[in-house]
Amino acid sequence: MRSLSLPTSTSGRASCAPAMNIRSLITRANWRNLRSEAVAGADMAASAPSSSPSSLSQLALGAPLRAEFPILDQQVNGRPLVYLDNAATSQKPRVVLNAMSRCYTEYNANVHRGVHALSAKATQEYEQAREKVAAFIGASNCREVVIVRNATEGINLVANTWGAANIKQGDEIVLSVAEHHANLVPWQLLAARTGAVLRHVRLTPDKSQLDMDHFRSLLSSRTRLISLVHVSNVLGCVLDVAYVAEQARRVGAKLLLDCCQSVPHMPVDVRSLGADWIVASSHKFCGPSGVGMLWGRYEVLESMDPWMGGGEMIADVHLDHSTFAMPPTRFEAGTPAIAETIGMGAAAEWLQGLGMDRVHAYEEEIGTYLYERLAAVSPRVTVYGPQPNGPRGRASLAAFNVEGLHATDVSTLLDMAGVAVRSGHHCAQPLHRELGVSASARASAYIYNTEAEVDRFVEALTDTIKFFDDMHGGAA
Repeated sequence: MRSLSLPTSTSGRASCAPAMNIRSLITRANWRNLRSEAVAGADMAASAPSSSPSSLSQLALGAPLRAEFPILDQQVNGRPLVYLDNAATSQKPRVVLNAMSRCYTEYNANVHRGVHALSAKATQEYEQAREKVAAFIGASNCREVVIVRNATEGINLVANTWGAANIKQGDEIVLSVAEHHANLVPWQLLAARTGAVLRHVRLTPDKSQLDMDHFRSLLSSRTRLISLVHVSNVLGCVLDVAYVAEQARRVGAKLLLDCCQSVPHMPVDVRSLGADWIVASSHKFCGPSGVGMLWGRYEVLESMDPWMGGGEMIADVHLDHSTFAMPPTRFEAGTPAIAETIGMGAAAEWLQGLGMDRVHAYEEEIGTYLYERLAAVSPRVTVYGPQPNGPRGRASLAAFNVEGLHATDVSTLLDMAGVAVRSGHHCAQPLHRELGVSASARASAYIYNTEAEVDRFVEALTDTIKFFDDMHGGAA
């Protein structure tokens, strides 16, 4: 890797905040004092939940939680909204909406470079958001958290930094047939540039989850990277991360996990996960869209060159060369999504206050109810993925098809009944080909969904099947 010349003033930085561009004028100690004075007397704390952590931990999930999500209180096509498209994006609680509103109405300013009161407050709240995300995923240090636009950008960042420097011709990258396109295309592009070989873990014979025996058979001394989905957005299967991490260490490969469908729904502790990087998108865990996070082991982040160049990610810029900041600043060129990051931090803190063990337990309950009610609708309904009572359970989502009906037609009629589900290939075309279908419908529940809503969905699906059957004079 190209050597990066780093000034001592940034290499020893202990704070999450980037080095200030006025460091030649004031000492860092004076900057802290100045910032403290600028925000002294502030009468609000942005990104703080309206309820204390102790009261959040007592708040029941499901129906009692719905008051925190104003969007859910509406009608669609004359029916009360049943929102079951949470695997695509989650709804936002008031605490997130309020945190972002306060950012724009009370301290909107650019971060890190200004010494005036608004900029100091914005910087403080922005970096506190990073700390909240770090605490949410169990990171040992907030400097391990890189703010990105979304999980897709996080994967591309790794591919274009660590991957570009370490993947050579003949090296092998292990993926799976169940990956989201965001965890396929970046590695395809890298392989095309470097001559690396892509290997793909296949499904078990019942096509319900990834085949771990096949996974192990793909590994060799040529394996440089393993990049897999933690929880499938179609099958709902949960990866045996402990086994995968053990096998990665055995062959000396790096491990990246796509945690978009796990971080919102179950406890994720990066210190015990065994991965080198994970990615997640804010909008799937009650935060705003347009922002996400890449977590990486700090020593790995330190070894990675910058990807995008510009302001903020630098230490010093000369006409013919530049030196770069330490991670995570090195990977955060330009003005960031400030309000969105603050909203993400508020969401992470709010979910942590609810308790991710409680979230997971509730979703196991509602997910099992969803699976069982859906599977019982008709013998013509196929629900993909493992059974809920399997050894690793399944996520609270159910991708399905009705024999003789197209998933988009099913979803359209469900919408007419006020039920929002997803239809299509869910950015997983190779997986759908493995399943022998071009598309599926998907119902996905979250912490604010109820069994009564699942019943509404099943009733609407039953009516939908009957409608098409009547149209065709019998079973389709």
